[in-house]
Amino acid sequence: MDAQHLNLIYLIIAAAVATFATRVGGYVLITQFKHIPPRLEAALNAVPAAVLTTLVAPAFIYGGFDVGASMLVAFAIGMRFSTLRMLLVGWAAVMVIRHLVL
Repeated sequence: MDAQHLNLIYLIIAAAVATFATRVGGYVLITQFKHIPPRLEAALNAVPAAVLTTLVAPAFIYGGFDVGASMLVAFAIGMRFSTLRMLLVGWAAVMVIRHLVL
C-alpha cells in the first residue's frame, strides 16, 4: 500500500473519530443541564436549517441549469403540497430538462 492510500485511510479514521466525539460530546454536554438555556435551545433549533442549506446550496450553485431549475420547481411545489409530491415533481422536472432542453 502506498503512502497516498495510507494517508486517505488515516483521514477517514480521523474523520470518523471526530464525528463520533462530537456526537457523544454533545450528548454528554446536554445531559449535564437540568434544563436547556434559551440561547442553547435557539442554537439547537437553527441546526436543521443550517445543515439543509449546507447540502442544498452547493448543488444549486454548481449543479448546472437542470439541477437549479428542478430545485426551484421542487421548492414551489413543496410550498403547497406534500414532501412526496415535491420529490416526484422535482425528479420529473430534472428528467424533462435533461432530455428536452440539454
